[in-house]
Amino acid sequence: MEPVYIDIHEALVAQCRKGDAKAQHELYKLYARSMYNVCMRMVNHVGEAEDILQESFLEAFTKLDNFRAEASFGSWLKRIVINRSINYLRKRKLELVESIGEADLAAEMPDDDEELQLEVSRVHKAIQELPDGYRVVLTMYLLEGYDHGEIAEALHISESTSKSQLNRAKNKLREKLSVYAQQD
Repeated sequence: MEPVYIDIHEALVAQCRKGDAKAQHELYKLYARSMYNVCMRMVNHVGEAEDILQESFLEAFTKLDNFRAEASFGSWLKRIVINRSINYLRKRKLELVESIGEADLAAEMPDDDEELQLEVSRVHKAIQELPDGYRVVLTMYLLEGYDHGEIAEALHISESTSKSQLNRAKNKLREKLSVYAQQD
């Protein structure tokens, strides 16, 4: 027997379907921060992440009739956010092409909170410095929990390309973290 999924925000979603602005605001407050973080991890630009977030919520609220409640509203919204982020990155890559003419993560944990915060900051900075392709695959796989098949489908690449990009991203991340460690 299949488990029955119950969305804890089902009542809010139902109110949003009726055009209730208060309910939309409540859903926005519930999900804005986490979805903004997804945007930032994907596009690595504050202004663009804010724009993508707003466009994603607008799309979600205008297309609520397409939401079938097979998963949570948050999962459905996250998919919209990721797709919008990917589309933004594709557009940015196309614009770039047109404009030009066509440390190991398993290192020992620091002893105190200040050192831990420094390590977390280094990892975050290193991820932000990765090329878009590496950063997106790494983010989708490690931070968002997508498997290679899902990444391949979302990015229109093969699973082997996804795996390759992830390995290259990890290696590049290790290099960057190693350089940071040497600077200490």
